[in-house]
Amino acid sequence: MAKCHRNNIGSLIHDPPPTTSSGYHFRLWSTFSRSAFRRKILNAVSCGGSSRYRHELREEEKEERSYVTVTTEKKSTVKANTIAAALNGAAFEEKGKKSEKLCDLLNLAEVEADVETKMKEEALDALKRVVGELQAAAARGDDEGGECRKKIAAASEVRLLAKEDPEARVTLAMLGAIPPLVSMIDDESRDADARIASLYALLNLGIGNDANKAAIVKAGAVHKMLKLIESPNTPDQSIAEAVVANFLGLSALDSNKPIIGSSGAIIFLVKTLQNLDETSSSQAREDALRALYNLSIYQPNVSFILETDLITYLLNTLGDMEVSERILAILSNIVAVPEGRKAISSVCDAFPVLVDVLNWTDSPGCQEKATYILMLMAHKGYGDRQAMIEAGIESSLLELTLLGSALSQKRASRILECLRVDKGKQVLDSTGSCGALSAPIYGTRSNGLDHEESDLMMSEERKAVKQLVQQSLQNNMKRIAKRANLPQEFVPSEHFKSLSISSTSKSLPF
Repeated sequence: MAKCHRNNIGSLIHDPPPTTSSGYHFRLWSTFSRSAFRRKILNAVSCGGSSRYRHELREEEKEERSYVTVTTEKKSTVKANTIAAALNGAAFEEKGKKSEKLCDLLNLAEVEADVETKMKEEALDALKRVVGELQAAAARGDDEGGECRKKIAAASEVRLLAKEDPEARVTLAMLGAIPPLVSMIDDESRDADARIASLYALLNLGIGNDANKAAIVKAGAVHKMLKLIESPNTPDQSIAEAVVANFLGLSALDSNKPIIGSSGAIIFLVKTLQNLDETSSSQAREDALRALYNLSIYQPNVSFILETDLITYLLNTLGDMEVSERILAILSNIVAVPEGRKAISSVCDAFPVLVDVLNWTDSPGCQEKATYILMLMAHKGYGDRQAMIEAGIESSLLELTLLGSALSQKRASRILECLRVDKGKQVLDSTGSCGALSAPIYGTRSNGLDHEESDLMMSEERKAVKQLVQQSLQNNMKRIAKRANLPQEFVPSEHFKSLSISSTSKSLPF
């Protein structure tokens, strides 16, 4: 350390200053600044002090850097906190807005509920007022002070209130509107307007409400309506139409069907349908037909229908496309009863008419109902099968098995099976053999018959069945060609003829 100190001092003091050619001496002090010279002296005096000084400088630099870093981090933290505070403030503000909106919605719902409750209360008060007026006017039962006008006004208001409001129908019935309306049907005032108003009010009360329909019948409306229609004085036509409309609505309920059917209403409905006096409107006739269908669903009512000439009228009207399906629906209900089948078969040209339905109609509903009627009659009666064959039913049935709906095809096949049984019986009877067999049996020999007689019987059977198949297929082909709008001179191809000639009963779609 002493050596180091000595070398430094010596280098600064004992070195002789150089001289220049000009004679001026170089001055040491000009090469160093005051601060630089001070640092040099300090370094020389404290040997090794330079390294410590550099260490101190490094520490100062580290402190400065740490200070800058901390300052930067503080600024970033402050900035982040500021942004977070701003976001939290926005979220809080948004939450506040949502809360206010929810409160507004709840308040609005509360207001709407109050308004709805108030409207319901007002509507209930109006219904109570109307029923009260109706009951009061019916209780007095006279025309003093314009009571009849009050009845008409109250009944008309009930009619309007119950027209399109199911809840109003229920409420009016619960408040007791039905009994006074029923009492107005045969009111002693004999006012047509009051009766019409009461009838249509009852009609609207029963729309879509089985409880009201039962209550109307229970109050005696059916007998009062018939009494009104059968009165010596010819009722107004509008009253008759209102009565028919009420029978249609009331007969839709199963529990009302026996009451209406046994009351004598069927006779009135049949007269309205036939329109013998040409006074019934088309709407009244349509309502009567639909009411008769409702009543025919209940089988004991068929006996009341058979007391009229309804079946004859229905078969004669069957060509009318607008009502054919409804007519066939009524006949389908009637044919389910043995007396009904007998009544249908006893009508002249009943089977030609029913078979003709299969030829001209393309409606699946009509085809299915017609085949249902013919199937039941073919299954139950041998004589009916003969009448069907004479009416040319086979070709129509074969066409249905090809072109009809699934249900029509199934029913047509069953009818053909019944007819095939009869064909076998006819062939056996014509050969003089025992008629106990129900159908032709191929590949077997009859008991008690020799070989030649058995072959003769089989030959006759095959000829009859082949002739039936050929005739049916040819007629069916002609009808299909006609429906396809082919030329009238269309002739089946030779290939089709060969198929029909070689066909047997096994090729039938049974």
